[in-house]
Amino acid sequence: MFVDQAKVILKAGNGGDGCVSFRRLKYVPNGGPDGGDGGKGGDVVFEVDPNANTLYAFRHRRKFKAGNGQYGMGNHCHGKNGEDLIIKVPKGTIIKDAATGKVIVDLAFDDSKEIVLRGGRGGKGNQHYATATMQIPKYSQPGQEGKELEVVLELKSIADVGLVGFPNVGKSTFLSRVTNAHPKIGNYPFTTLNPNLGVVELDNFGFVIADIPGLIEGASQGVGLGHEFLKHVERTKAILHIVDASGMEGRDPLEDIETINKELGAFNETLLAKPQVIAANKVDLLYDKDVLEKIKAVYEPKGIPVFPISGVTGEGMQELLYHLKDMVISMGTETIVYEKEIDLYDIPKVEEPIRVYHDEEDDVYCIEGSKVERMLGYTNLESEKGFVFFQNFMKENGILEELETLGIEEGDTVRLYYLEFEYIK
Repeated sequence: MFVDQAKVILKAGNGGDGCVSFRRLKYVPNGGPDGGDGGKGGDVVFEVDPNANTLYAFRHRRKFKAGNGQYGMGNHCHGKNGEDLIIKVPKGTIIKDAATGKVIVDLAFDDSKEIVLRGGRGGKGNQHYATATMQIPKYSQPGQEGKELEVVLELKSIADVGLVGFPNVGKSTFLSRVTNAHPKIGNYPFTTLNPNLGVVELDNFGFVIADIPGLIEGASQGVGLGHEFLKHVERTKAILHIVDASGMEGRDPLEDIETINKELGAFNETLLAKPQVIAANKVDLLYDKDVLEKIKAVYEPKGIPVFPISGVTGEGMQELLYHLKDMVISMGTETIVYEKEIDLYDIPKVEEPIRVYHDEEDDVYCIEGSKVERMLGYTNLESEKGFVFFQNFMKENGILEELETLGIEEGDTVRLYYLEFEYIK
């Protein structure tokens, strides 16, 4: 099954906690702290799989998580880093932030590989906190939690030329005749339900054509599968309109071209700026020769060439293909890439508020928050200067006042992560 959009939740690995440990050897009675650092959490990495052409693998799996870092150990042993999570997607997949719709990365090339979420850093072991005045630090740094993010994966086919047209005008027949693609062909509407890609080889030069499934009026508003189909036109360099010039299906080719251009513009105005070519198909069944002249009279003055062709007999194919080849060469071989709109690591971090609460089960008063955690990492509480700094921190941040509001009494236990002390007024 062809799937070109999926929403998934990504979670980077947590960093491992640093270790509190002291060197204990028979002949080294005063061994110092030797707690090792925690390992870094695993990254979430997206990589292009050249053999994939659909996002079907994400249809039944919603959450992807990288490995956590291992805790630090004694004897200065560093915890093992968490295993990176490599997620493989088809070329042309765009990853967007689900909350804002902004582009995080566009995996537009065969070798595209991008770290979308970095794992949390590992915490420092107590060996880092030993000083001349505090030689036995009994605390370490906790590991950083890995970030979680919901993203949208959107596959936009990468092709030089996009075939557009109403259902059953002969796009699939044309593609099967001029490329190595083998689309499903039948004499009924909506034979094609997903984009087909084919490569045209002319004089040692190749270019890619995408057969965009038949568009209908209202496609730009999502009628039918409009949005799912139209987004595959966005990456193409040129647009080839296939119209039924024979009138066998009761269609007016001029109205068809006008309607499709209207839908393209309503979906994305930049699509109308792309070079266009018109292929008047089924001329082998044409009974009114004036139809071709009418199409040419309207569009050739606008710089849009019209080629009469037959997907069945091959009439006019060579002339059209050589024109498309020259057009693609003149436009260069550079792939259309969507620029990054959001950098997850340039977003200012929101300071986690300090939380003060009473844990009734353990009967302790807990103080938590990133600011508290950082303070503990650089404050020597066993020195007089450090203890005074700690008292001022508690007062300036309103922690003492909140403890009093909660009803703390002298002699009660206060816990700040790994640190516990008796409350004295």
